[in-house]
Amino acid sequence: MDYWLASSRVVLPGGVAPAALHVRDGLIEAVLPRAPEGSELRDVGDRVISPGLIDCHVHINEPGRTEWEGFATATRAAAAGGVTTLVDMPLNCLPVTTTGPALAQKLAACREQCFVDVGFWGGVVPGNTAELPRLAEGGVLGCKAFLVHSGIDEFPNATEADLRQAMPVLRDCGLPLLAHAELELPLAAAAAAQDPHVYQSFLDSRPPSWEEAAIRLLIELCKQTRCHVHIVHLSAASCLPLLRAAKDAGLPITAETCPHYLCLEAEQIPRGATEYKCAPPIREHQNREALWQGLLEGVIDFVITDHSPCTPGLKQQGQGNFQEAWGGIASLQLGLPALWTEARRRGASLEQMARWLSSAPAQFAGVARHKGQLRAGQVADLVIWDPEERYRVRSSELFFRHKLSPYLEREVYGRVHQTLLAGQVVYDGVSQVGGRCHPTGPSHPTGPIGRPLLHRMSVS
Repeated sequence: MDYWLASSRVVLPGGVAPAALHVRDGLIEAVLPRAPEGSELRDVGDRVISPGLIDCHVHINEPGRTEWEGFATATRAAAAGGVTTLVDMPLNCLPVTTTGPALAQKLAACREQCFVDVGFWGGVVPGNTAELPRLAEGGVLGCKAFLVHSGIDEFPNATEADLRQAMPVLRDCGLPLLAHAELELPLAAAAAAQDPHVYQSFLDSRPPSWEEAAIRLLIELCKQTRCHVHIVHLSAASCLPLLRAAKDAGLPITAETCPHYLCLEAEQIPRGATEYKCAPPIREHQNREALWQGLLEGVIDFVITDHSPCTPGLKQQGQGNFQEAWGGIASLQLGLPALWTEARRRGASLEQMARWLSSAPAQFAGVARHKGQLRAGQVADLVIWDPEERYRVRSSELFFRHKLSPYLEREVYGRVHQTLLAGQVVYDGVSQVGGRCHPTGPSHPTGPIGRPLLHRMSVS
């Protein structure tokens, strides 16, 4: 495999410019202003070539709950969305990934099924501190804890005492603690008395104060242990001053948010529309705008989907009860267009998009040596997309298992045309040859060539 790939808009570490990438044996061999005469050239015109997206918060649910989602369907959807690397969460699979043997089962389940590369997070639950070095030796990229009930009994929430035990171990293993930052506090009686089919009832049941309390605790534990703490799916903008102060103090703390918190708002959620339910919840318009400011200022480090699907029955389709429905947004394939649709309105650049969706998550997940930027020596993980193309999200174009998402029928900008993993096309929506577009129908022409990404280390 030896060819050149060129565009008038290539998102490079130094900015967007015309460039040609020399792809050889799966790597970017060189980046030049133009390809040498006589070389095999694939020119995509003015379509954008960006680094492949790295989505480091995905619930694949295999083994054990593969009827919710599985490696084959999830990684097909990832490739169709320009994602070349994802990291699987330690729940809602069975067994949950909280022990060394459970990680081995996860690795066996994904074999020869993945259309993109896949890494793995382990889990921190009460009583498994002794397993954390084994998970590290097995190759997890970090470990996740819930400070509130996770939604499944197999993955109980960690207490402050559990975290005090686990965090020094993770620090010594060189791994981050990922935290679902909600700490349950007493609610006003009125919050429990509302109509459960109205979204406001669910929103009131998980107020910003829960996130604020959890993040205050995590900052204090980070200060005491110096373990890298990562706040997953930040929802409450009222937490931004806490995070800003912690970062200014030099603490090893990072945060992510999701497209649904940046693109959707509570005021627009219809009665009974449980496809919008997630935890923490989608909040109001003013909160959304403040989250955007936090992202643009760098308090929020990057954006991931938190793809957390389930069966339509668990989503209470037909009943519309927000209190009883499973919480999770299905969006793995849609992160790029959803985010770009809002980002372009705010004047954000293609370079910022590449940082939020590729280079920053690569740095956090520990894969930045090989992934996340378009430069010589990196793996040729690429997405070719059209930021000006507007289209309506149709269920027939989605590859994740259950076509149930709040983005259905929404108009978005930014269509993915091709995704390349190590230089090979793993998604081909529309191919371009010699300046002409040839519709091929969405396909995955090379099959499941993705590999496990394992953090190898020795733990004494």
